[in-house]
Amino acid sequence: MPWRIAEKYPTGARLRRVDSWKSETKLMATILDKIVAGKRREIEEARNRVPVRELEARLANAPAARDFQAALQAPGEIQIIAEVKKASPSAGVLRADFDPIAIAQTYQRNGAACVSVLTDEPFFQGSLRDLSAIRSRVTIPLLRKDFILDRYQILEARVAGADAVLLIAEILEGERLPQLLHEAKELGLQALVELYEEDNLPRVIDSGARLIGINNRSLHTFVTRLEHTLELVDRIPRECCVVSESGIRDRKDIERLAQAGVRAVLIGETFMRAPDIGAKLNELRGRS
Repeated sequence: MPWRIAEKYPTGARLRRVDSWKSETKLMATILDKIVAGKRREIEEARNRVPVRELEARLANAPAARDFQAALQAPGEIQIIAEVKKASPSAGVLRADFDPIAIAQTYQRNGAACVSVLTDEPFFQGSLRDLSAIRSRVTIPLLRKDFILDRYQILEARVAGADAVLLIAEILEGERLPQLLHEAKELGLQALVELYEEDNLPRVIDSGARLIGINNRSLHTFVTRLEHTLELVDRIPRECCVVSESGIRDRKDIERLAQAGVRAVLIGETFMRAPDIGAKLNELRGRS
């Protein structure tokens, strides 16, 4: 928190520190705005290249969707959604030797329940091509993680071989969230509905979401707090599968979340920064 940090500094330095924090927060909010604005342009460009009718025609050749939620609700231990993620706006490139297929295969070989594939290109250096390639080489369910704003993107995900899509409450206002949730279901996909802001929780539940992700990282400041999940999980109906996202670094974090009733976790940067991804996954699963 900025006021706690500032207590260590004289008045002038404290003011400069708070001003710096405010500037950083404003910058991060601007990045989110840029991502969403850029995504709208990207959707229109894709629609011009491949019209909706052509994309719908490709559904006939799409692989059968697998049960993403069932993989997370397998009895026993907390399940892990392991993420294929090359870069982020705040940290830059996370792994120089990035091989999406090899990473996904390592996840499957070492017990991940599902794989999340970041497909945003401008800010995260991902692509739908990565998802399609991974689908052809692994058998566990796949999540398309992107800034989904339109049914067109859900069609893209289904054609590429995704089994689920991420829907972010903070960028889907009003009826847009339940509408996209319904459209995903119509196309045979499940949806992980993610929120950060506490005020969005009632409408996420009211939307009919049964797979609910709590993002521990603010989309505006990029500050991460594992406690964010612990503060919200008790307010989510027991029939929902709760997924904690971001900021999970070791086995103790997973044990804390499991004790609170969390059924699954989504982990990306921790794996991308690990020298041995398989060993890190086994460590987080409590395997030697």
